[in-house]
Amino acid sequence: MEMKVLILCTGNSCRSQMAHGFLKTFDKRIQVESAGTEASGKLNHKAVEVMKEIGIDISDHRSDSVEKYLDQEWDYVITVCGGANENCPAFLGKVKNRLHMGYDDPSHAVGTPEFIQSEYYRVRDEIKEGFTKFYLEELKPKLG
Repeated sequence: MEMKVLILCTGNSCRSQMAHGFLKTFDKRIQVESAGTEASGKLNHKAVEVMKEIGIDISDHRSDSVEKYLDQEWDYVITVCGGANENCPAFLGKVKNRLHMGYDDPSHAVGTPEFIQSEYYRVRDEIKEGFTKFYLEELKPKLG
């Protein structure tokens, strides 16, 4: 049995990439992709850096447009956009389960370099916690 999970965000450079990185390390039976409605085409270097610090290399990920995945069927589509000022994408393809797990965008953090760095750590750790829970409670029981 395999599960197909698509993680969506606006830019597909930071939060969705971190979530993608965590989820693909949990279980080889999960096929994970991530995409954005306004994909930037590049990864956020700080997101890559804070993931590498905990041993997850996402530097080979691509920032893809959601258009690429519309014709595929998904077990789960998860949106990770946070604030009300963000347009959370609606996925129009075939999906069995839609979930929203919102996280702040650390790339919008303003302040000292230390504060901005701490926001990347905070969001990374929140994503890890949220997606670990999702994996243990939703996916693992279905994967058997």
